[in-house]
Amino acid sequence: MKQSPFIAVLKRELNRMISRRLYFAACILLPLGSIFFMATIFGNGQMENLPIGIVDGDNTATSREIIRTTESVPTFRVTKHYANETEARADVQRKNIYGYLSIPPGFEAKVMDGKETALTYYYHYALMSVGSEIHGAFQSLLKNISVTPIVTHAVALGMNQEEIQSFLLPIVTQNHPLFNPDMDYSIYLTHPFFFVFLQVILLLVTTYAIGSEGKFHTSADWLATADGSIWTAVTAKLLPYTLIFIAMSILANYVYFGIMHIPMDCGFWPLNLTSALFVIATQALAVFLFSVFPALSIIISIVSMVGSLGATLSGVTFPVPHMFAPVYYTSYLFPVRHFVEIGQNLLYGNYGYAYMWTNVACLFLFLLPPLLLLPHLKRSLISQKYDNIE
Repeated sequence: MKQSPFIAVLKRELNRMISRRLYFAACILLPLGSIFFMATIFGNGQMENLPIGIVDGDNTATSREIIRTTESVPTFRVTKHYANETEARADVQRKNIYGYLSIPPGFEAKVMDGKETALTYYYHYALMSVGSEIHGAFQSLLKNISVTPIVTHAVALGMNQEEIQSFLLPIVTQNHPLFNPDMDYSIYLTHPFFFVFLQVILLLVTTYAIGSEGKFHTSADWLATADGSIWTAVTAKLLPYTLIFIAMSILANYVYFGIMHIPMDCGFWPLNLTSALFVIATQALAVFLFSVFPALSIIISIVSMVGSLGATLSGVTFPVPHMFAPVYYTSYLFPVRHFVEIGQNLLYGNYGYAYMWTNVACLFLFLLPPLLLLPHLKRSLISQKYDNIE
């Protein structure tokens, strides 16, 4: 009984995968390493013990009390005391410290005399995440310190401390961070960043799997095994990779939401189905790109660039709608951008299909361009004119 071309191509690809350790490393070790890396990179989820400095120009009991209060803040680790701001600023520029607090000369005397004075802090804001953490910690610290002298004087005059605080702070603010009450970085970065990594791996592996046929001059044998059908040749070749990467995606979801207990408002089925659709859409993008640039030496550079752009335009670290308008519309050309939006809808509220149907539709639309270019891909494989481009 004659074997079907689809099964023949599938077996042929499995033999190729088994015969080269490169495939094992790219399809198994790299995704597993990415899962482990993203599960551990954020530690306890919060930035703590960030190195800062102190410039104490007053050297009084009040300034020493301020320093002790600063050292008690979990975000800070006071690593050095400076004689002047010039030395401290130089260390900030060298990133030996990420900020410093400056207590001016005569600070205690001015406080005791009821005169206006200032505590100044500086921080490195080129590193935005670190800068934001230090800025917030300094703001909270100095807000409490600023009212301490007034409270002390008022208590000495016989006033009730609660009355003083209600007078100084008539409006009490309450912060309730939605979806991430602990301000844990891992909750909103671990899951999408893994799929950003997976996107790059998918693009590289898919284009290499197809492009290696030309590199090793086996395109004719590949097409002959598929009985001349480019559809059969491509789908059967990519099926093992599709199944492997879908399995890796499901494993990542289980590790992050099952073992690490990252909170989510949906079940595993919607997450896993979305992950599977993302894998297929990304593979489709890789096939499309290879059909346009059917030379392995060129396409590897192109998909690396596309993967890097996808990471930037995914909306994980900066909201896509607030990007420059042409960049915003360009982001629709990357599957990871739609995957992140679907994931946010599922994880942060499970708002329903009505809020994410456009992103789901876009992921399905990624399947259309490679289908239209399959005849061009077949002609380029038959002609072999791109095989020797270096």
